[in-house]
Amino acid sequence: MDPSTLRMYARFATGLPRHLRRRITLDEARAIVAGRLARREENFLHLVDRTVWTRPASPYRWLLGQARVEPGDLASTVRRDGLELALSALRDAGVYVTFEEFRGTAPIVRDGQVLQIRSSEFGNPLLAGSHELESGGSTGIARRVTTNLADLYAQAPALLLFHHAHEVVGLPMALWSEPLPASGLNSVLMRIPCGAVPERWFTSLGSDYRPALRFRVANRATLAIAHAVGVKIPRPEHLPFDNALKIVRWACEARDRAGGSHVGTTVSRAVRIAVVAREAGLNLSRVILSAGGEPPTDAKAYEIRRSGASLASHYFFTEIGAVGLGCARSSDPNDQHFLADHLAVIAHPRTVPGSARAVGAFHFTTLLPTARNILLNVESDDYGRIESRECGCPLGEVGYDLHVLGIRSFRKLTGEGITLVGSDLERILEETLPARFGGTPLDYQFTEEEDERGRTRIVLVASPRLELPDEGEVVAQVLEAMERLGDGGGLARAVLESADAVRVRRAEPRWTSRGKFLPLDSGLPSTRLDYLDQTTLRGNTRGGE
Repeated sequence: MDPSTLRMYARFATGLPRHLRRRITLDEARAIVAGRLARREENFLHLVDRTVWTRPASPYRWLLGQARVEPGDLASTVRRDGLELALSALRDAGVYVTFEEFRGTAPIVRDGQVLQIRSSEFGNPLLAGSHELESGGSTGIARRVTTNLADLYAQAPALLLFHHAHEVVGLPMALWSEPLPASGLNSVLMRIPCGAVPERWFTSLGSDYRPALRFRVANRATLAIAHAVGVKIPRPEHLPFDNALKIVRWACEARDRAGGSHVGTTVSRAVRIAVVAREAGLNLSRVILSAGGEPPTDAKAYEIRRSGASLASHYFFTEIGAVGLGCARSSDPNDQHFLADHLAVIAHPRTVPGSARAVGAFHFTTLLPTARNILLNVESDDYGRIESRECGCPLGEVGYDLHVLGIRSFRKLTGEGITLVGSDLERILEETLPARFGGTPLDYQFTEEEDERGRTRIVLVASPRLELPDEGEVVAQVLEAMERLGDGGGLARAVLESADAVRVRRAEPRWTSRGKFLPLDSGLPSTRLDYLDQTTLRGNTRGGE
């Protein structure tokens, strides 16, 4: 490991014992969230002062300069109009960052001026005591995200309120998620201040997958330090996808002795747990499956409910952490309380690829100095509806009255919690597969489909005109190509291969009704999703409360 990486992990290890000993009560969580909600505008301006205006190299300072926005202009607009309306005005003036720009795969171009940028330049310069993880387990150019203990602790109050809303506080818990470079370790460390140390930690990765040395060292050192201070974080156990009955039996045994149990995992794995339980004749009543990593569609939610289990969904992504937490009083499995105490969101109209339909593309802004990245109108590549309403659940009662619903992605496919970015998959379709099996880029297409049990598959659609070998050889070529795309590709290959989540279907790739060919046919719904009504945001501004 290079000296800077050693110093980073040394600071993380030094701060870890204190984090492991900290605890938050429910009353403290409510007070922390309420206080942040009341100070959103001042928190935003303070963060911009510390990380943008004082940093000549900040890409946001360059964007604000292109838009001729001065510090006083921004502060007066926020205080006069409210945070969200000010952010919308900045977006209209060109102060925003696209998904590709944020990943460092495209330069920032505004009014003919070009700024070459690296993804690392969006990192928070205020961080200390950090560690690295790979963005979303996704393929692509390595997108290393630095996260820190202060950030994990800052997000713990919302997580405790989520646990309270879904009545899992105090219940025995298991986790089915991968350690570093994936986000499983973050999931464990964020839960510890809530008093939710998992009893068991399962991973789909076996001994044949070996991440980089820095990740192996960090995983082992974290567990060793935790045990030394009396926090018994379990060692991750290999749990292949075809052996989900093991976690089902644990959930039933824990429920029987404690009155309920709780499993944290991805949506697709929650479906696997539910299906296996039904096949084994086991009822999962009083078992709560908290799950994220992909949209909890109606089909997936139905399979989970059929098993007797309850679903508590959430909306996370690596660059930010927690974005939304599932409403406990909604029948919509994808209804998330937006965490407005540490984030702001606006939705800007964007055309869906291959159609003339406009939807509201989410743009996120961070508000707290603990944020792992500094975001100012950064487009996440997700879209959906945003609405303000009272729901009566504990998350709404504390002040989280903004909801995000119908969350989907423009150019990403997701399977088994692994996010596959469009620009990276296009390289496989346009270069790797034609070179190996013949044909042209128009003969191949990736799509995301649900099988009859609600499990998500990444399907390679290949023209019947091609002379292809058996499906196994084609899938192996796709997985090998994913692995070559970057550090995160090794994790993506290991998980998707273990889950048997990549399939081949012989059919002509689909073209849109407007005559456009989309390399990624993500199955976007045809129903129009209205973008955010700014009058709704005006009524939701909290800065003056």
